[in-house]
Amino acid sequence: MTQTNNTNDNKTTNLPPNYDELKKAANRQANWKERLAAVEELGNWKSEPTIDLLTHRMNHDSVYQVQEAAYEKLKDFGEDVHMPERKKFDLIKDTSKVLVRIKKSLPVGHSYEEFKEKLQKMRSDIYDTYKGDKGEEFEEWLEEQWKAAPFKQPRRR
Repeated sequence: MTQTNNTNDNKTTNLPPNYDELKKAANRQANWKERLAAVEELGNWKSEPTIDLLTHRMNHDSVYQVQEAAYEKLKDFGEDVHMPERKKFDLIKDTSKVLVRIKKSLPVGHSYEEFKEKLQKMRSDIYDTYKGDKGEEFEEWLEEQWKAAPFKQPRRR
């Protein structure tokens, strides 16, 4: 008999009917909120595939909030897990280089808003990951990155 009670004491032992969609959402790199929602839903269904997916999110997600949620769900399942440490540097490899490239690709004298818009269009994964990680401090952080990045030098003749 399969239980369908979603309390922490009685997790179901089968897969949710929308498992394939949840799996895709849990792995969608450009949307941390979708990954978080998928982790929350998957945490109601204790099974080997959901435990594997949650373990992967806990160990490899670029947004700490998603890692924490996966950790909590796995703990609720009774799994022996340890929370990974929060990353201190680039959440996505070579983010600093990407930001410099984007800034240099814009015309001299461009605005912060133009930089932000181009980042969002070209690298939504970076934009979304840092927005999720930084929360309310995101705008300030991104503007600091923009100011600190070297700008395009005018051509010498």
